[in-house]
Amino acid sequence: MNNLIQKLQGISNKYIAFFFFAVFMLWIKTYVVQVTQFNLGVDNSLQSLLVFMNPLGSALLFLGLALFFKGKGKYIALIVLDLFLSFLVFANVVYHRFFNDFITLPTLTQTQNFGDVSGSIVTLLKPYDILFFIDVLILIGLLSFKAVKIEKIDMKRRYVAALMFFALGVSFLNLAIAEKDRPQLLTRGFDRNYIVKYLGMYNYTIYDAVLSTKASVQRVMADGSDLTEVINYTKSNQADPNPEYFGAGEGMNVVYMHMESIQNFLIDYELHGEEVMPFLNSMTRDKNTLYFDNFFHQTAQGKTADAEYMVANSLYGLPQGAAFTTKGLNTYQAAPAILSQQGGYTSAVFHGNAGSFWNRNEIYKSLGYDHFYDANYYDLNTEDMAEYGLMDKPFFEQSIPYLEALPEPFYANFITVTHHFPFTMNQDEATIAPHTTGNKTVDNYFQTARYADEAMKQFFDYLKESGLYDNTIVIMYGDHYGISENHNKAMSEVIGKEVTPFESAGLQRTPLLIHVPGINGGVVHEYGGQIDLFPTLLHLLGMETDEYIHFGTDLLSEQHDDLVPFRNGDFMSSDISYVGGKFYDSSTGELLEEERLPEANRYLENAEQKLALSDKVVNGDLLRFYTPENFTPVDRSKYDYSKPKQQESNQPLEDAEIIVPAE
Repeated sequence: MNNLIQKLQGISNKYIAFFFFAVFMLWIKTYVVQVTQFNLGVDNSLQSLLVFMNPLGSALLFLGLALFFKGKGKYIALIVLDLFLSFLVFANVVYHRFFNDFITLPTLTQTQNFGDVSGSIVTLLKPYDILFFIDVLILIGLLSFKAVKIEKIDMKRRYVAALMFFALGVSFLNLAIAEKDRPQLLTRGFDRNYIVKYLGMYNYTIYDAVLSTKASVQRVMADGSDLTEVINYTKSNQADPNPEYFGAGEGMNVVYMHMESIQNFLIDYELHGEEVMPFLNSMTRDKNTLYFDNFFHQTAQGKTADAEYMVANSLYGLPQGAAFTTKGLNTYQAAPAILSQQGGYTSAVFHGNAGSFWNRNEIYKSLGYDHFYDANYYDLNTEDMAEYGLMDKPFFEQSIPYLEALPEPFYANFITVTHHFPFTMNQDEATIAPHTTGNKTVDNYFQTARYADEAMKQFFDYLKESGLYDNTIVIMYGDHYGISENHNKAMSEVIGKEVTPFESAGLQRTPLLIHVPGINGGVVHEYGGQIDLFPTLLHLLGMETDEYIHFGTDLLSEQHDDLVPFRNGDFMSSDISYVGGKFYDSSTGELLEEERLPEANRYLENAEQKLALSDKVVNGDLLRFYTPENFTPVDRSKYDYSKPKQQESNQPLEDAEIIVPAE
């Protein structure tokens, strides 16, 4: 018995035993995390096997790098590598809890946003999160308490090489099995969920790094010839304006109301016997308002920034990161610049947060905005602050003098913030009780939604009293979801039915209301998305769009394309929808019959083509090679959003000089 114990102690003191113990713990820990923390949509036993198998190859390969160190260094390297991989998993779990997505390399470059979101991150942390590092703590403990002695002899290089080849073999076998279940996995990888499910968290990180690097290189390699396919596609997919609406708002002011996190299920929703959003409900029945009840957000990791990007350009946001932060210096032919040049519009954005958030103070120059009223222009009293800036009611109130100073016609974009995750507010200002699902995020959502509704009514009352209402197009749209798929159980209670994958996709509907004085309003059931607002607005103003490269179509056109692609590769349409790798009949929510699959695949190919061509334009900065007729490229150097000195010295606004870009 003593001999056996001595032999076991001798084996345990070998570095290779310490190494394989670390590999085993990382493998099992990662598997448990992938199964319990992410909704990967595992559908069959083969996928279950892959989820179990994929962390093994990665753990062997990445921890195997420690074998190239010598002496004590190999122990330190092993723990450092394990710590890094553990933190990578932990960071993705926290990110996934809100965004229902995985971290990409471009999101890590958005460091200017970190300070603004720190409060939200704290609300996402759980007491058990320390367990993500349990294997690292065990390894450190074994060495600290000398349960494992440092082995001075290093592994021979041929054994190290053999181990690394074995790790690669496991990974390639994983990939081969994955390709069998999901052909063209890496070439049609719009959905990061698929990559993590089939290849694992660590291989996904490598895959994402390759894609991000490829996207960065595209601009350098691009030239004018790359536009040929894009121009041919956009020209052939133009939708002619509807004569009934073309020019219906010609010469009118334009106000965009960017409704933070408002989802369409809130329309006419009652809680505790009262309407959650009575004002917005009333606007859906306004005689001069068009209410689109099948309008979808199409944002990805950029969320709010993606929404702004699509609305201004009719270009899709990027699959990784946000174009606002990574493509801010690109050439654009955006709505603010077009309206300025074709209609003499003055443009402005109003936002009670730091100008650097989402890189707005830079990309707005590329879009051609004349003014940007950021946090520097507002009185930010502590009691008036929300998680992401000035609360909506004081925000609209303080914005009015700046709006009144704008020459007409104007194009004004108001970005609200109160109704934003984690949906917390001073209960003294709450005018409706929370929901009762027991899910704090979902329950609080309704209180901040009511507050946002009251703030919008306050602003509309001003428009009416000032006389602007009768000469202003007001477009109100929800920017993205507020409640992610992680809360589907509670949402089932909210909407009164099970939230299936198809229903979850349906919850991505956000309200769109277009108020145009003089038109006949009503409910429009046409399917559409944020990508379609650019041509819709220009046609309402009587401006042609056929010379501009854009991927949306006029929502009011009889030729409108009702295919709504999402950035994860899914899509919705009035006929066929595609969610989580499965086709559905849009009217019934049932899986599509086999004889309709060829038609469904044509829908899918079209959706993928739209996304791919838009990415080609954005990543290659291709608009620098194309200038539409009667359009002058935007000169970024002519824009300055700094606060005038008169306002810094508290001089009244009406006496202050308003900065206008130089001619």
